[in-house]
Amino acid sequence: MIALKDDMPLVQYEGGEVTAFDAGWLTRRLVHAAEKAGYPQWWLAEHVAASVTNYLRYRFAGNVLPAPRLAEAVHSALQVIGYAEVASHFEAGPPPARVSLLELAKKAGSGYELAFFELLARGMQQLLAARAPYLELCDLEACVKELRSRKVWARDCQALREEIVTFLRDHFAAAAHPVTFSVS
Repeated sequence: MIALKDDMPLVQYEGGEVTAFDAGWLTRRLVHAAEKAGYPQWWLAEHVAASVTNYLRYRFAGNVLPAPRLAEAVHSALQVIGYAEVASHFEAGPPPARVSLLELAKKAGSGYELAFFELLARGMQQLLAARAPYLELCDLEACVKELRSRKVWARDCQALREEIVTFLRDHFAAAAHPVTFSVS
């Protein structure tokens, strides 16, 4: 028997891609649908995501959940609580593209910020060319420590952190299509 992470099914998308279910991703998709429906600060997104997560954990019998079936579960939850207009804008969509900034820093080599920014720019260009709608860039603090050759956070780390975030904002602001990204 195979044990799935957190007893959650895998989600299978149209192209055949299979990923682990991510409640944070579902919350972001719900927030996006609510914004389209005219609710810019919709406070129920986390609650609906938690409800769907509990359904999948305790009631869904399979190991692989097709994305359209996930969308049906979300639509049903939204309609039950009286938010059919949010349901009409919800799309399961592709999973977020994840990029480890620490991995890029390790490829560049410690202390080689110029090489890191070049690798980062190339990676972002590839993701934008693939029209990725949502990007998660993770390991920012570990990346900065790697580039600065530090074991603990120092004053000069903050300046590099801000430089990386500004670089990403500028890069995505110039994208030909809308891109949502998070940096952690």
